[in-house]
Amino acid sequence: MYPPRSQRSSEKKKVRRTRNTKIRIVNVILIVAIGLIGLYYLLNTREQQPSQPANSEVVQQEPPSGADDKGGNALSQPESDADSAEAPDKDAASVDGKPKAEPDAVDSSESGTDETSGAGGDKPTTGTKPATTTEKGNSGKIDGNKGTPSTSDSSKDVTIHFVGDIQFSGKVAELLEKNGYDYPFAKLGSMFQNDDLTIGNLETPVTHGGTGAADKTYVYKSSPKALQAMSAAGFDAVNLANNHILDQGVEGLVDTLTYLNDYGIAHAGAGMNGTEAYEPAYFERKGMKIALLGFSRVVPVASWKADGNRAGVAEAYDSTRAIAAIQSARKKADLVIVVAHWGEERASTPNADQTRLAHEFVDAGADLIIGGHPHVLQGLEYYKGKWIAYSTGNFIFTKSTNEETWKTAVFQARCSREAVCSMKVIPYEAALGQAVPMLDEANRLLLEQMAKMSSGIRVNADGTVVPN
Repeated sequence: MYPPRSQRSSEKKKVRRTRNTKIRIVNVILIVAIGLIGLYYLLNTREQQPSQPANSEVVQQEPPSGADDKGGNALSQPESDADSAEAPDKDAASVDGKPKAEPDAVDSSESGTDETSGAGGDKPTTGTKPATTTEKGNSGKIDGNKGTPSTSDSSKDVTIHFVGDIQFSGKVAELLEKNGYDYPFAKLGSMFQNDDLTIGNLETPVTHGGTGAADKTYVYKSSPKALQAMSAAGFDAVNLANNHILDQGVEGLVDTLTYLNDYGIAHAGAGMNGTEAYEPAYFERKGMKIALLGFSRVVPVASWKADGNRAGVAEAYDSTRAIAAIQSARKKADLVIVVAHWGEERASTPNADQTRLAHEFVDAGADLIIGGHPHVLQGLEYYKGKWIAYSTGNFIFTKSTNEETWKTAVFQARCSREAVCSMKVIPYEAALGQAVPMLDEANRLLLEQMAKMSSGIRVNADGTVVPN
C-alpha cells in the first residue's frame, strides 16, 4: 500500500530542502573561491608594478633623409672611346656674362641634343635643401648601411674623400643601362663607406624632364637611378656650382635638388635663389661641425647666376659673395671646405684666377680648397697651412682621345678639430663610365707627375703629400 498523501508531500519537501541546501553551499564555495582568486591576482599585480613611475621622456631623432652602402670588384681594362674628334664647348661666361669659347673635355659623340638617359619614374615635387646631417652611418639615409654611429673620441681626425667631375649622360648612360647603375663605383671597394665624408662634383642635372639648353655643345641629362647608386656607393655630398647643372633649365635643377634630397646626398653651390645657392651644407662628424660651399667661375650665360629670387649657381667672377659666405661659415664650423669650378679645360697648370681665388678663399677662412672643371689633374699647393687641390680631373665621365683626361685621383684629407689637415693622393683611371684603381707602374708615374706639377711639395710613394 502507498503511504498517506500527507506523508509523501512531507518527504518531497524534505528532499527539496536538502537539495537547495547543497546548492547554496556549492554557491558559497564558488563565491569564496572566486574572491580568493581575485585577491591573489590583485596582490600579484601590485607586486609586479615598479616602485617608481616609468620615465615617459622620448628621445627624439632626426627624420630619415636618404641612403648609403657600397661594393668592390677586381681591376679590369678600361673601355676605350673610339671617337677621335673633339668639339669646342662655349660654356664659360665672361665677368659680364657674355659667353666665351671654352672646349669641354669629353668625347665628340656627346651630342648637344636633349638626351634622356635611364628608365622612367615619378617626377619629384620639391627641391628643399636637406638639414644638417649627423654622423656618417647615422644620418637617416634610406638604406642606412653606412655603418654604426661613430663612438670615436671627438679629438680624432675625420677622413674626407674628394673626387672630380661626375656625369651619367650619353655613352655613360648607355653603359649603365647595360651593366647596371652601380657599375661606375664597382671598383671602389669600401673606401667611401668607411670614411666620414665623400664629396664629388655632380656635373649633370638629374631629371626626366626639363628643356635642353640652347647654343651649348654638350647638354647633359642623367637618370635618378644614378643618384641612388651614387648614394649606395657612399657619397655624402656634391657640388652643383658648375657649367652643366642647368643644362635642363630650372625644371632640371629643381628635380636634381629633389632627387638629391630623396637619396640623402647633400649639396652646395646651387639653389632656388641667391641665398640658397651660397648657403653651406653642414655636417656633424666625430664632434666636429663641417661646412661645405661651392662656387663656379665657369658659367655659360649670366642668367645661370643665382641672384635674388632667381635660381642658379653660386658664381665667383666677383668673389665678394663667396668670401662673405666663407666668413659666415667660419663662425659656425670647425672645418670649412670649398669646392671650386674654375680654370681652363685640359690645362695642367692653374691660371692666375684660380690662384688668386684660392688664396682669397683661404684668407677668408677656408681650410680645404678642392677644384674642378679642367678635366685633367693639376697640382697641389700648401698655402698658409691649408691644402689647395687645383683640379681633381674627371671621375665618372665619358672618355676623350686626350690621354691626360684619363688620369684622376681620389684626394684624401684627414683633418683634426683644429682644422689641421693632411693630404694623400690615391691614383685612379677615369675609364669610360667607371673609376678604376691605378696599380704598380701606373700608380707610381701618376704620383711622380703630381709631384712635378706641385711647387714646394713632395709626394711620397704611398701618395702622402708633404710640404718641402
